[in-house]
Amino acid sequence: MRAGLGRAWRGLLLLLPPPLLPARSCSYAGAGRRRRLVRPLPRCSWLSTMAQFGTEPRGRPHSPEYRLYFKNAEGKYISPFHDIPLFAGSKEDKEVPAKRSKTNGSEVVFNMVVEVPRWSNAKMEIATKEPLNPIKQDIKRGKLRYVANIFPHKGYIWNYGALPQTWEDPHHKDKDTGCCGDNDPIDVCEIGTKVHSLGEIIQVKVLGVMALIDEGETDWKIIAISVDDPEAQKIHDIDDVKKHKPGYLEATAEWFRFYKVPDDKPENQFAFNGEFKDKDFAVEIIKSTHEYWKALLHKKADRGAIKCMNVLVHDSPFCCSEEDARLIVQSTPPPARGDSVSAEVDVWHFLNK
Repeated sequence: MRAGLGRAWRGLLLLLPPPLLPARSCSYAGAGRRRRLVRPLPRCSWLSTMAQFGTEPRGRPHSPEYRLYFKNAEGKYISPFHDIPLFAGSKEDKEVPAKRSKTNGSEVVFNMVVEVPRWSNAKMEIATKEPLNPIKQDIKRGKLRYVANIFPHKGYIWNYGALPQTWEDPHHKDKDTGCCGDNDPIDVCEIGTKVHSLGEIIQVKVLGVMALIDEGETDWKIIAISVDDPEAQKIHDIDDVKKHKPGYLEATAEWFRFYKVPDDKPENQFAFNGEFKDKDFAVEIIKSTHEYWKALLHKKADRGAIKCMNVLVHDSPFCCSEEDARLIVQSTPPPARGDSVSAEVDVWHFLNK
């Protein structure tokens, strides 16, 4: 690597996982089980959000059959893609899509679905082409997909996930990037201090965005922070990230540029010469993808293989009954003991950058 030793050590210090701490339990409604939280926590500050949603695993973890389904507080199975409001603070059943949004001061707060906890390697994602869109592990060439550890980055270097009720339309060419969307909900990198859990719904405020050009498609990457994070009160825009978390944006750009190289693919490219755009730009991108999602749910866009089945968007022609949703879940393999994690997660790659 051409980078100096000092830069490498700074990267390691920034990206090493935090030490393990004693955990405590905190229960929430609708899930029928107890969640584990990492100490120290002054309060279960995300409780009101998590009380609205729970998850139900099906199949064996670390296997192609594994799925994580979502429920609301009433125990109804729902789609994390379509039924969880984009804007936090809306009344779930009456305002999907949300007509009002929660604000944190002057900042709009969004719901985020956590697909990949920080420091992990399994490429978990919302299954957009399956009914109810559970979270599953991506498969390429018949194998479960894990992102590589490219020194000095261990797995994903943020809590990674998506904003519900958004869609990057593959038939719309963006005027800034010159490329069409990647056919997925918009991605989020949450840069707070806590390692969140698979399937957790957290409330975030948006700080900025970068435009990855991934195999010729626009793949927006929203930079955000949990509103409950200890540093959230001093980080409000992309410049604050540069000030309070120096090196994190540079590490993020490097991660996205090289993460496919160990799979014998070329480096990814970026629009705007790799520049991170500010909060206002990012919010406008989110709003546009929300409009594309609305068109998708109302048969005003070519959905291709996307599954639009939902339970709560009552004016959508794809809205189904609670019983139909239950039958979808019950048709999948029941929960079982998981397989061992692939040895790939312990392999390190050193690239000439």
